[in-house]
Amino acid sequence: MSYPRLKNWLDERYDLTDVKKFAKSKLIPEHRYDLLYYTGGITLFLFVLQFITGMLLAMYYVPHIDHAYESIIEIVTKINLGWFFRSLHHWGAQLTILFLFIHLFGTLLVKAYRKPREMVWITGFILLIISIFFGLSGYLLLWDERAFAAVRVATGGAGALPVFGGFIKAFLRGGMDVTGDTIVRFYAFHVSILPLLSLLMIGLHVLLVQYHGVSVPRSEIKDPQPTVPFFPNVFYKDMIIWLIVLGVVVTLAVLAPPEIGIKADPLAPPPANIKPEWYFLMVLETLKLFPGTIFGLNGETIAIICVVVGISFLFLIPFFDRKANRGEESTVFTVIAVIYVVYFVVMTAVGFLS
Repeated sequence: MSYPRLKNWLDERYDLTDVKKFAKSKLIPEHRYDLLYYTGGITLFLFVLQFITGMLLAMYYVPHIDHAYESIIEIVTKINLGWFFRSLHHWGAQLTILFLFIHLFGTLLVKAYRKPREMVWITGFILLIISIFFGLSGYLLLWDERAFAAVRVATGGAGALPVFGGFIKAFLRGGMDVTGDTIVRFYAFHVSILPLLSLLMIGLHVLLVQYHGVSVPRSEIKDPQPTVPFFPNVFYKDMIIWLIVLGVVVTLAVLAPPEIGIKADPLAPPPANIKPEWYFLMVLETLKLFPGTIFGLNGETIAIICVVVGISFLFLIPFFDRKANRGEESTVFTVIAVIYVVYFVVMTAVGFLS
């Protein structure tokens, strides 16, 4: 069916007048930090890519301790283009989390969380947490020795939390240790619970952005504010950027397919110099800063509490930065934002290079 015929077919059956008016009237403010707008669009595109490749892989993966590793080998070696889609899914996941961090930290630095956009920040932050759990749960599904050891360490760290730590660890693992029950549980999270939660958060986040409009940094507010039409100007830029990102992901998938290690053996000692995925390195390096005991208390527990407090403060920062909500300059929270960004980048780099 040609485009004119399709257009006429839709026009005869549906009144798209309001949609057309919205697309033509929607304006995007222009300022020197407007690149942050496109990082959000890139993240949305990568989420879609992950859903597509994930659904394809789920058709062949077997979430069982005796068959999980073998099913990955079969996908890579026997299924037509299986290696490519697995590699595409892997690199898509890495870039999704990377751009989520870029988008979040950019929003933090320009204070786009200020009133009335508190819930835009909250939903975006929850999406980042969901994506990290996506990465953790998908990592274990490989069931190789590196993934097994890293998930055991990550879930064990959650167990160091006081009061609720033991419950959280048992809930994540499906028991006291990482076993076949953990694979089934993580698979359920990865293919059903987390996708539903992410779809809900993405829909709510996009709806809130549409309702409040695109934020303009306080230093860039002008009267009148320069704007550009979303369609076709910004829309075409989004399409071009998405094509470039797709090219990058495909290039990485072809030239640097992820390795598959030795099959996990729960009774074997963990491999030397084991490292989690890059987005957990900041937490790992933070734990190394604390001694084994501090004033008779467990150093790891204190470190985990400090990490949780730091994350919780960042999560609730729109409600603490009252000056920004009143439209005033908040130097203290600018410094805090820079500290968060620098600390994350430096500790991640240290963990990667060590």
